[in-house]
Amino acid sequence: MKHLPLALIVMGVAVTSLGHAAVKSVVLVHGAFADGSGWKPVATVLEQDGYTVYVVQEPETSFDADVTATRIVLDRSGPCVLVGHSWRGMIIIEAGTHASVRSLVYINAFQPAIGESAGELQSKMPPAAKSVGPVGGGFVAIKMEAFHQDFAADVPKSVAHFMAISQVPIAAASFDAKVKATAWSEKPSYAVVSTQDRMINPDLERFMSGRAKSETIELNGSHAIFLSHPKEIAALIEKAAQAAE
Repeated sequence: MKHLPLALIVMGVAVTSLGHAAVKSVVLVHGAFADGSGWKPVATVLEQDGYTVYVVQEPETSFDADVTATRIVLDRSGPCVLVGHSWRGMIIIEAGTHASVRSLVYINAFQPAIGESAGELQSKMPPAAKSVGPVGGGFVAIKMEAFHQDFAADVPKSVAHFMAISQVPIAAASFDAKVKATAWSEKPSYAVVSTQDRMINPDLERFMSGRAKSETIELNGSHAIFLSHPKEIAALIEKAAQAAE
């Protein structure tokens, strides 16, 4: 029986490993009226399971600024699952064409087709909430008194209160921005629909995820499902990572 030189065996192992490189990085992108700190429960689960987590802090000053902020993180993340909540579905649609992205996960998120805007999609199937209004300077936010009910009804009241007073206003013009690329048409995608979502109509979420042929789960919860069901959200992200290996 012939024995291969050790160098060739090592080389063969290296090539095999490169051919089946595990996706062990996750990039989390928060939605409008929030910041990256809301991802903490999900990030904790992912890190405990051996994943490297990057949290994008979006400026919310314009569509292009948010895409740029996401791409800057993707430049250093390596092969990853790109996850977007709510409005940031619009962002990961474009940024998701980045070479680092292996799959996408949409959490109660917009999944537009080319040429669509978030505002246009909302008008087709309006949400239950009517609490978003101007706060000056061309920015909008959720009215303080409605935040708990409309954004985070299934999280503790004290948590929802702090989220309300620390919310990040978003440029109203962002909702008119039209996407120029759809990463979900090129890469595997997954989606979460919250049955009690008041910020985006659950039927709109179902329509968009169905059109994108995303593997979709439904959870009984609010728009802030990443806080009320972090284990389930993390499990779907890990499934996306494992399928992309």
